[in-house]
Amino acid sequence: MHEYGIAYDIVVTSREVALDNNATEITHIYVDVGELSIINPEQVEFLFYAIIEDDSLFKNAKLICTKIAPLTRCSCGYVGDEIFVCPRCGQLPEIEKGKEVVVTRVKIEVN
Repeated sequence: MHEYGIAYDIVVTSREVALDNNATEITHIYVDVGELSIINPEQVEFLFYAIIEDDSLFKNAKLICTKIAPLTRCSCGYVGDEIFVCPRCGQLPEIEKGKEVVVTRVKIEVN
């Protein structure tokens, strides 16, 4: 269950950002989750909230996951969302987006 590791990494990353900026509270954490990342965003959210349950830095934190559609590019010039076979030339396109799980933004309160 690698969703726990991902949820844990989101907490650690957010905490580092907050502490580096003298935050008193984390209010929102935005995460891009690629549709090809093979994780379940609902499980990540559940585990995230379980991990932060007793942490005052995260007392009102909201995790906002955005699904990222695949984006592929082929050497023939095709750009699109076909991940298995290029519709122009039949080659395997390179996946540029859609496999990532990235914390994109952390909103904090500083007093």
